[in-house]
Amino acid sequence: MPLDPVDTLSQLVAIPSVNPMGRPVAGPQYLEYRVTEWLQHLFERLGLPWQRQTVEPQRDNIVARFDGEPTPAQGGKVVLLEAHQDTVPVDGMTIEPWTPTVREGRLYGRGSCDIKGGMTAMLCALARLIEERPRPRPTILMACTVNEEHGYSGATALTRLWTAGGGDSIIPRMPDAAVVAEPTNLDVVVAHKGAVRWRCHTHGRAAHSSQPQLGDNAIYKMGRVLAAFEIYARDVCPQLASHPLCGRSTLSVGLIGGGLSVNTVPDRATIEIDRRVIPGEDPTAVYRHVIDYVATHAGVGTDVEHERPYLEGRTLADGPNEQVAARLAAAAKEVRGKCERIGVAFGTDAATIAAAGVPSVVFGPGSIAQAHTADEWLDVGELRQASEALYRFAAQMMNDE
Repeated sequence: MPLDPVDTLSQLVAIPSVNPMGRPVAGPQYLEYRVTEWLQHLFERLGLPWQRQTVEPQRDNIVARFDGEPTPAQGGKVVLLEAHQDTVPVDGMTIEPWTPTVREGRLYGRGSCDIKGGMTAMLCALARLIEERPRPRPTILMACTVNEEHGYSGATALTRLWTAGGGDSIIPRMPDAAVVAEPTNLDVVVAHKGAVRWRCHTHGRAAHSSQPQLGDNAIYKMGRVLAAFEIYARDVCPQLASHPLCGRSTLSVGLIGGGLSVNTVPDRATIEIDRRVIPGEDPTAVYRHVIDYVATHAGVGTDVEHERPYLEGRTLADGPNEQVAARLAAAAKEVRGKCERIGVAFGTDAATIAAAGVPSVVFGPGSIAQAHTADEWLDVGELRQASEALYRFAAQMMNDE
């Protein structure tokens, strides 16, 4: 059963699957379960065995398998195609987020670029493999995971299907290679940064604002802490480490809050920090380095509290994925005439999958500059090219066997 890329992507964009991103929100647009149901019905129509894996309530990974010739038991390879089901929130969008619209060669809607377009390319390539059944071919695992945008818990759970003793897993053994869908402009990402994120608090003493001298203003203290963070981000962090593909390490303060009311001296202020980690850096060590610097330079003593990180996103290192990267780059180059192997600053599920022993790369249509935007869109031509490249990659995977 062939799938049309534009129609398939339109159907996926029309199904809300917003990640709450840790916020106390609820409503029919949140969580991935509607997309999971749609995928289950599609896999059933394609005649594929599938398995759902509950990660959290109403948040299931789903994996389908198309058996290769030869099978894994006969020495055939296993290739994992992975895409996440969730999207970022739609606050501030200037277009209807779930009304897919095609104009001037672009399909608009939340998730069109990140990453329902990449998921569509994989699904269309899989449907074509089922239709044409090239021989030899690898066994294909199509995995659609949850909660990529806020913690990678779906990918972490997915890896347990081949690392936790098997059991009733649909995955016959550890995959030989993985392709993770993200917007890469059809280049092959072989390395990317990770991230350490945590909250920092300053503490003071509340008082009425008519007598501020009786209080101890936590926001003023946070101002001094922020000045130390700014110097660290500008002058220190970029000098700590670099990677030939990913660039230098970075730090950014992205959220700030504090105070109860304008007529109350605040007794607490909070910021959230994002420290991007490059391959080769130790997340625990870089977290500790930042804390030590702030303690030395902010001048607020023990009134600063750093929580333990709530996210430690892994890096993706180049090297172990060289063979799969070369194969996929060759297929993409056949389709569009060019393809680079690159590093990027953003994180992906590929790092989690690679840490579980699978050589992994990142590939997909669209640009990260279009992801999460107020008018998110995807080039329809790139969508079709991505599907063709993935089909050729899978069909040619065993040509040298």
